[in-house]
Amino acid sequence: MDYQNDIVAMVPEAARAPLLDKASEVISAARRARLPIIYVVVRFREGYPEVSRQNKRFAMLKESGRFREGTPGAEIHARVAPEKGDILVTKRRVGAFSTTDLEPILRANGITTLAMFGIATSGVILSTVRWAADMDYSMIVVSDACADMDSDVHRILIEKILPTQSTVVTAQEFAKAANSK
Repeated sequence: MDYQNDIVAMVPEAARAPLLDKASEVISAARRARLPIIYVVVRFREGYPEVSRQNKRFAMLKESGRFREGTPGAEIHARVAPEKGDILVTKRRVGAFSTTDLEPILRANGITTLAMFGIATSGVILSTVRWAADMDYSMIVVSDACADMDSDVHRILIEKILPTQSTVVTAQEFAKAANSK
């Protein structure tokens, strides 16, 4: 989720390549296991009609001009790009369920367990886990394929908060489990 060029560029340079390696490892394992792959991106229409001045986070994005549909920064990073048959969900808010058709896609495909990773842990991951928990999904969070601009917040979420509602694993653990099926 949110592995878009502008968001990946916010990850400190030293952490960027390892993060993309882990994300790629998870996607490859999921493809080998023939699991459905759903990409979630945040994008806004020209003029940002979805953004209220009252929304602090997105009002700043509107001013910056970032994440506008059709711009290179809003595209998924080439190292983890979708392939034919993958599903793309566009959101206009932080979490993957709010403002999207993710729920009907999951229901239509009988998906009850979600394996997720993304940038940022305190944003899309936390919001999506909370919403999915309220809808009774089983969840797996791939810890080392998640990143946050604040490493302490990332650590606390991964070690203390997210395990209360999901199973937290590494990319290697996910790949091993996916490939054993």
